[in-house]
Amino acid sequence: MGEVWTFLIQNLRLVRFRDVIDILIVAFVIYGGIRLVKETRAAQLVKGIIALIVAAQLADWLDLNAISYLLSSTLQVGVLAIIIMFQPEIRRSLEKIGNITAGSQIFGTADAVESMADAVSEAAGYMSERRIGALIILERNTKLGDIMKSGTMLNAQISPQLLINIFMSNTPLHDGASIIGDNMIKAAACFLPLTQNNSFSKELGTRHRAAIGVSEIADCVSVVVSEETGKISVAIDGDLRRNISSGELKNLIIKEIGNDDNSADKAAQKLPFINKIVDWAVKKK
Repeated sequence: MGEVWTFLIQNLRLVRFRDVIDILIVAFVIYGGIRLVKETRAAQLVKGIIALIVAAQLADWLDLNAISYLLSSTLQVGVLAIIIMFQPEIRRSLEKIGNITAGSQIFGTADAVESMADAVSEAAGYMSERRIGALIILERNTKLGDIMKSGTMLNAQISPQLLINIFMSNTPLHDGASIIGDNMIKAAACFLPLTQNNSFSKELGTRHRAAIGVSEIADCVSVVVSEETGKISVAIDGDLRRNISSGELKNLIIKEIGNDDNSADKAAQKLPFINKIVDWAVKKK
């Protein structure tokens, strides 16, 4: 037993500080990858890939040459297959990494944010009472120019009256989403990607699925007013918050899109594990 402890101590002395940092970063990447695929279709794909790797190893041990050849050939193109299969998840992760360092000055001052929140919540409350369906996207760091091209450019001043008029039935722009950014209504009647997440309730219609879908690929805030029930919902980061009041909507918008003067602090909050590593490294120096 003493020899084992001696062996361990001798090897631990060989571990450099940079090796510890290296291991912690790799652990964080693996942890982030697990969180990325958890409760998504990608989780099932990961299980399938692991099953193929195990099967290939067993075939190699048992000298099953034909099966081993087929599985090895399949795994040789595994990297390309993973990129293709995980394209939405990879894109979303890279966008989130970019958002951490970007900082958000989309609506300028706190007064501008509050004014925009007032207009959106007032319009949503009016349409909720009258069961007028609406889909409003609040742009943040991720620009939605490619989506705007699918609709009609407006670049109009934000007002509850204009938002209500856009979504009135039988008007040219009511079908689709309106996008707000840079302190203006930038476009209307825009087409959005639908979420492929099947875990949401089957009662959700196209408008809600579009709101979730765009929030999965961008850091926007999607506001939905149901035409059937009149209830207000908000989609953020692929998560849908349902049945909120116009007052709650205003507070949520201010919280999510408030002026980001403390972007460094928010970045640290998004990566607490890395933040602790950096603090530890500074103290060691």
